[in-house]
Amino acid sequence: MKRSPRPYAALLGVVLLAVTSASEAAAGDGPGPLGVTVVAGATAGTARVGALFDADDGGGGGGRPVGSHFCTASVVRSPHRDLLVTAAHCLAGQGALVFVPGYRDGKAPYGVWTVARDFLPDGWADGRDEDSDVAFAVVGERGGNGGKRVEDVVGGNRFVTRTDVGATAVTVTGYPDSRETPLTCTNRPRPHSRTQQRIDCPGLSGGTSGSPWVNGFGEVVGVLGGHEEGGATDDISYSVVLGAEAAALYREAASDP
Repeated sequence: MKRSPRPYAALLGVVLLAVTSASEAAAGDGPGPLGVTVVAGATAGTARVGALFDADDGGGGGGRPVGSHFCTASVVRSPHRDLLVTAAHCLAGQGALVFVPGYRDGKAPYGVWTVARDFLPDGWADGRDEDSDVAFAVVGERGGNGGKRVEDVVGGNRFVTRTDVGATAVTVTGYPDSRETPLTCTNRPRPHSRTQQRIDCPGLSGGTSGSPWVNGFGEVVGVLGGHEEGGATDDISYSVVLGAEAAALYREAASDP
């Protein structure tokens, strides 16, 4: 389970950055060795990924995040420019939340954004089906910024479905609850089952649920979650194979006024 318990952050050890392959592939922020987890640099791509905080735990006070982050989300393109994608288990049954894109060392370089509405698939809402562990959230305008939406500030990745698992390498970027900086890893996904895909990346521990899997075309083709709510170990992570249900949910969320 890659979601962190709320409101307490898990006390985890130092992440081991192990090289599992010397191969290179272009994906996410650029070419690099496969299966290596490192601290993510502050780039235009990583600015679209952020940490989720519990607003009732003080998150967002004074324009700064407060308390423990427990999941990851990212901005995806939408007509209203206000949409996040994450794992369904990060949103289901939660209270008020805030999203902090590009969060780093206690700072919110692109503001603190309040989650206004969430969209969960029926498969998750009705029975916590692991094959439905994807969700969307709409965030409001950031006050004092001329009414700009989050996508106006940090941009967004395309959300795509029905791609072939492992067709390209992907870059996974997320926020372990034990760290105040994001980690990133590039590798090639493999099928776990007909409806689930997996990736081997060390050190993706609690808090990385909801992390986007971004291919070299800047497309989100997976979201860390699904089987075992993302994985029972830090070194293997899962995602739903994005298909018809995810596509329908995106259309519903993206059309929300």
